[in-house]
Amino acid sequence: MSAADGGLNELARTLGDIARTLQAEPDVDTTLRAIVKAAVDYVPAATYAGISLLEHGKIRTVEPTSPTVEIIDQLQYELHEGPCIDAITEHVTFRVGDVGHEARWPSFGPAAAENGIHSLLSYRLFVTDKTLGALNLYSDRIDAFDDRTEQDGLLFATHAAIALVGAQREANLSIAVESRDVIATAKGILMERHDIDDASAFRMLVEASQSTNMKLQKVAAWLVENRAEARSL
Repeated sequence: MSAADGGLNELARTLGDIARTLQAEPDVDTTLRAIVKAAVDYVPAATYAGISLLEHGKIRTVEPTSPTVEIIDQLQYELHEGPCIDAITEHVTFRVGDVGHEARWPSFGPAAAENGIHSLLSYRLFVTDKTLGALNLYSDRIDAFDDRTEQDGLLFATHAAIALVGAQREANLSIAVESRDVIATAKGILMERHDIDDASAFRMLVEASQSTNMKLQKVAAWLVENRAEARSL
């Protein structure tokens, strides 16, 4: 077996371990935390890592491995330039070896260097056509990342995106189930209190939602929590 084959096998084992670890995480926050920790552990030369999560058109940093990540990311958000921003908007990977002298980001580059960051790798996190955000790797050394590192990181980012979207779906499903259960409990309270059927109880909840300008689930949750005092419904 050649050294190259051995390296590929080692990478395959590493990625398999990462995939199983991320799949086992119970929620979105824990999954994100596992992603950035594994990125620093497994991607050569990565000093820090963080995820820029895209939500409702806005970007925010989650689970940074160091306060330095928050500083660097915030500079990009405020200046509207940098590898993280471009990875999300242009759908490509950005690798920078000396950001302080990077002409593409004349404001962000020197500011990042002043804060001790010189090399960056930013990967778009996506599944099919859905952009989740970006995985950002930072180093305090110049030219810290090479071609091999970039390719290894790309494979890792792919696993991370799949794990992240899976965790988000699980969270949404959990919220949906919880909402359904609360509404069912509220209907049961109304059915017993007013001796009405399921459809009539649901209609009462809808009318209360409309009159109070509250979401149906919130009205139901309020009724369940305050069933002793809630006699108007």
